[in-house]
Amino acid sequence: MQQERTVKVSKYLSKHLRHQPERIGLTPDEGGWVEIDALVAAAAAHGFPFTRQELDHVVATNDKRRFAVEGTRIRASQGHSIAVDLRLPVATPPPYLYHGTVARHLEAIRAEGLRPMNRHDVHLSPDRETATRVGARRGRPVVLPVDAATMHRDGHVFHVSANGVWLTQHVPSRYLRFPAPH
Repeated sequence: MQQERTVKVSKYLSKHLRHQPERIGLTPDEGGWVEIDALVAAAAAHGFPFTRQELDHVVATNDKRRFAVEGTRIRASQGHSIAVDLRLPVATPPPYLYHGTVARHLEAIRAEGLRPMNRHDVHLSPDRETATRVGARRGRPVVLPVDAATMHRDGHVFHVSANGVWLTQHVPSRYLRFPAPH
């Protein structure tokens, strides 16, 4: 499968499994799962045909493991803006997690901390490298270390998705380490 096609199918899956399943006539269950055959048929009916083999390739090769397959069903691993309950167990985070962003967001983050915005949870990375890649999608990355151990000790709840993304409702700015001003 061509890389360009892989990216297009992946973006299509993300859009319709995380944000707009109704646009192609899908109704995920409470856990965000849809039948793969229904997804493939709906995509074809709405002008974006792909095969089960292409879908399997996208799932297997996605470096961020954005999708989970269970039997005949598929869902996005996290990042939904639609109402879903991923039923992720509560997890004890490592001492530090990381958030990738860009400089233009730092003032708001200092004032409000990290908020989920249009998603259900704040997404945190387990390492600086991953957070750097996340931040780089929007420009020159800035990585903010998160004192996850102290947050957890203070009662904040963490979950970890199947693809290793750490999730929490909010990260108050007192738990963040900001870069020194230039």
